[in-house]
Amino acid sequence: MNERRGSEGALTGSKRQFLASCFIAINLLFCFFVEGNESGSGSGPSNVYEDGDILLGGLFPVHEKGKNDIACGEINTNRGVQRLEAMLFAIDEINRDPALLPGIRLGANILDTCSRDTYALEQSLEFIRSSLTNIGQTQFTCINGSESAADVSKPVVGVIGGAYSSVTLQVANLLRLFQIPQISYASTSAKLTDKTRYEFFARTVPPDNFQAKAMVEVISLFNWTYVSTVASEGQYGEMGISQFLREARAKNICIAASTVIATSSDSSTYDDVIFVIKRATNARVVILFTRADDTRGVLSAATRANLTENYIWIASDGWGKQETPVKDNEKVAEGAITLELQTQHVMKFDEYFLGLHPLTNSRNPWFIEYWEHVLECSVGYNPQNNNNSYPPCAADDTLISIDFVQDSKVQFVIDAVYAMAHALHNMNRRLCPNSIGMCNAMEPVKGSALYQEILRVNFKDMVGSDVRFDQQGDGLGRYDIMNFQWDPFSKSYKYVKVGHWANRLYMDPVLVTFNPHVPRHNSRRVPFSQCSLPCEKGEVKHVREGENCCWICTKCQPWEYLKNEFSCVDCGNGSYPTADLKGCYKIPKEHMQWSELWSILPALISTLGIILTWIIIVIFIRHNDTPVVKASGRELSYLLLTGILMCYSISFPLLCKPSPLVCGLQRCGLGLSFCICYAALLTKTNRISRIFNSAQRTAQRPKYISPVSQLVICVCVIAVQAVGEILWCIIDPPSTRLYSPEGRRDVVILKCGIDEKALIISLVYNMFLIILCTVYAFKTRKIPENFNEAKFIGFTMYTTCIVWLSFVPIYFGTGGDFRIQTTTLSIAVSLSASVALGCLFVPKVYIIVFQPEKNVRKLSCTSATFRKSGTSYSHNHGHVLLHLHSSLAQCDSQNTDTSQTSL
Repeated sequence: MNERRGSEGALTGSKRQFLASCFIAINLLFCFFVEGNESGSGSGPSNVYEDGDILLGGLFPVHEKGKNDIACGEINTNRGVQRLEAMLFAIDEINRDPALLPGIRLGANILDTCSRDTYALEQSLEFIRSSLTNIGQTQFTCINGSESAADVSKPVVGVIGGAYSSVTLQVANLLRLFQIPQISYASTSAKLTDKTRYEFFARTVPPDNFQAKAMVEVISLFNWTYVSTVASEGQYGEMGISQFLREARAKNICIAASTVIATSSDSSTYDDVIFVIKRATNARVVILFTRADDTRGVLSAATRANLTENYIWIASDGWGKQETPVKDNEKVAEGAITLELQTQHVMKFDEYFLGLHPLTNSRNPWFIEYWEHVLECSVGYNPQNNNNSYPPCAADDTLISIDFVQDSKVQFVIDAVYAMAHALHNMNRRLCPNSIGMCNAMEPVKGSALYQEILRVNFKDMVGSDVRFDQQGDGLGRYDIMNFQWDPFSKSYKYVKVGHWANRLYMDPVLVTFNPHVPRHNSRRVPFSQCSLPCEKGEVKHVREGENCCWICTKCQPWEYLKNEFSCVDCGNGSYPTADLKGCYKIPKEHMQWSELWSILPALISTLGIILTWIIIVIFIRHNDTPVVKASGRELSYLLLTGILMCYSISFPLLCKPSPLVCGLQRCGLGLSFCICYAALLTKTNRISRIFNSAQRTAQRPKYISPVSQLVICVCVIAVQAVGEILWCIIDPPSTRLYSPEGRRDVVILKCGIDEKALIISLVYNMFLIILCTVYAFKTRKIPENFNEAKFIGFTMYTTCIVWLSFVPIYFGTGGDFRIQTTTLSIAVSLSASVALGCLFVPKVYIIVFQPEKNVRKLSCTSATFRKSGTSYSHNHGHVLLHLHSSLAQCDSQNTDTSQTSL
């Protein structure tokens, strides 16, 4: 064995000298700390020592932090003694298990950290001294006379502990120098994950960054975006809040106020914390990453400030499901959501612990102090000692009589011991495959190799939970989500599990009961904790500079959809936002439908007009050689009837679904049909006017009054409109367009690609013809009754002017509704045609059909007009009539239709 040690673990002279120097320095430090402890903390038990083949170190906060320069305070009943006994219990179970470390007995050297990092560092020097026993066997004598020997105890191969992160950070830095693996059962600081600084550290609990992530996911579940934070000074609180802030920023959660509670705090400090929280009026959720004593201080200050109906607390496992923080603060804590490391009750430990007694538990020197504290009796009672604070303990006293609650970290302590044992077992099977117990290859236990075995362990613990570590030495992240609720059945407050977190949140928000008086938004069950009110549907956020959670809401336009919560985007013409405002859809194009009343009515009028027009055309053709038809000017009459027929027919393109062809028909047909009508009427009235004017000056027949001349003149007048229409179609080809009424982007109308103004401008020429016709009709209004067709033309033109003057304002006034506008235009066109048809042709048809006896040629100068005394026609203008009759007779002799019929 010595040869093997010499070959594999020989130290060079310089290394041996260096380690010997370290050993001497550590012993001197130990002497110094012993003297300091004797002066500062008083006498008392120093450790729990149980011999074994392999020794495990243990660090537990057996006592609370002392005050007034005293290292240790009162006994820590749960976090200290229970956890210490859990380690001893686990060692006993392992030693009784023949399948785990067969032939090897585990021992322990357990020290008290007194919940203080500096004191824990002093105590941990004992582990270092033990690990250097192989360098020399020299004894050292301290100044006070006590001896310090290098072989006082066996070296520890690994350390279980400590509890507080601040303690563990100090100890881990020391143990790493000597490659002593360490497994913590409660330290959750994220700093300990850094393997470049703590390369021999592992833990059975998850780091605080898991806890911070779980808290952020809980906050996001309830849509809270504006919170305040409170942290305890030190690694646990400050590093935990630091991790929380990192996770919160990723979820767009803003911090309204943040404060840190100093290590030495009093009630005024906690009152200041509440004052800071109250200043953030909209932040109704407060994040607590605090120790239990600080949590109680904050809740007590909130109770003093009467904040029982204002805030929801989200707390880390520093609060968990402990009763101490909420005692006497139940109302202010109601509705709190806390995280607790997911643990299970170890029933076997309860049997072990409740069976302990000071008379039988001699290996734990602090158990008597614990017994006296929880049972409030004195074990070594002396009636003559006036310092006795408790009565003597009874012989039959047991821990069963107390209200015992197993500490939440007991499972993790047991898992840590078992993890160390499994790692040692695996190392033993690897290095000593053919032997039982320790072998030369395993002595001494190499810390770096043991740590690698720790990272590889994977087993089920006493309660069936998985125990394993990741590459950083961190345990599995598992938390229970607790809610502090009022139980109406038991009439008391209690913690209720409402979910859990295992790499992601599993939680039913319906199970959570909040403080019933915390302000809520829009009568929601969930309390409100946001800087700004949520924007309503169709609104976007305008975020204030530097404040992601504070914004002003502005409403999008009706035709815009929400690209994201910060911007609106126009859907564009022809599209409109969907109901959820997440996109756009194509709006169905509206146009005149034949099934609508707006189309049926004008179509019916036009159809009736077309039928009547064709009837008149047929009658005129059948009676083409009768005096009435000849006297009306057959060529112009047929042309006029064609124009009227076109006016009626144009209603159908107006009512059809717009297309380039339909729009071309509308554009050309409307102006051309009117032009044909009014060109024919203008030619008629102009002919009559010229005949009478010429008769007043001379007996010579006027030029261009023959049917052919009249037809040529009429065609020329029409050609002006036709050429204009053709040029217009060439310059601006007919097309369709989509139109939305002003302020109504949700409506898309399919229309022809010309606006109303351009359409009216295209009718200007027709308006000019109407005016000329009206002027000529007015000038010829006093001709004799034998030639009174001019009066019917005049009546037609007066009525047409009224129709057009009424149509224009109605047409432009109904621009907001294309149905009314189109119907108005169609009826106006049909009405204009009906006026001409009714006034000019119906009287003639009536004579032809119902009074054929009057359909004869009659030229008579005797009329009522001539018989009137004092009239201008009987004396002064007689020669005009003679001249007109002479002209008409001359035309008639040439087979022209210039005679007039007395109507």
